[in-house]
Amino acid sequence: MIEKNKNKTFNYILNKYLNKKTINPLKQDLDLYFTEGFANVLENWGENHVWFEIQLLLANCVGKVLDIACGNGIVIKKLEINPKIQVFGFDISNLLIEHAIIKGIDKDKLKVMDATNTDYPDLAFDYSYSIGSLEHFTESGIVAFIAESSRYTKTGSFHMIPVSRSEKNEGWIKLTQSYYNNSETWWLEKFKKSFSFVIMINSGWNDTISNGRWYLCYK
Repeated sequence: MIEKNKNKTFNYILNKYLNKKTINPLKQDLDLYFTEGFANVLENWGENHVWFEIQLLLANCVGKVLDIACGNGIVIKKLEINPKIQVFGFDISNLLIEHAIIKGIDKDKLKVMDATNTDYPDLAFDYSYSIGSLEHFTESGIVAFIAESSRYTKTGSFHMIPVSRSEKNEGWIKLTQSYYNNSETWWLEKFKKSFSFVIMINSGWNDTISNGRWYLCYK
């Protein structure tokens, strides 16, 4: 009976949120990234899962690493414990980059840019990563984001995103933010357009309608 009630609750929440489609799936919601409230949320949301995971993924890596859509720099600070890597970052929000600088991150390692169109040279970084960002781009933006990460990355690019619990392509949905809640296969096909070898592994992050997955993409 308890399991049955859980399923009813899950289905109710799923149906409720899947009906909250954004009017225009071709337009990204960006306003939230320029608020102090969002900067504060970024301070601790990944402390029990993805922040440990990215540290482990980069533990044996050497060289220059790029944090794509680095937000307020909290992950860069956590990676400073690794002396084998130099971590750079960029974000579309100048407010979030200002927070990163306040944290003590070298401003020369930070930029304000759009992830679909950066000014980094080809193969400028040995590794790159993004956490909880790629799914918020439009579909054309996702393709451009991944292609850019392949262009400036020499070896591997790691991306943590939510995939739908239903294993279906639920499309562009609206919760606090708009994002794509699609299947593992949908995402895998997107990454394989720009990388020759892609591995998918589980993340400890999850919510009511999505499970976290890391896509480890290699040249």
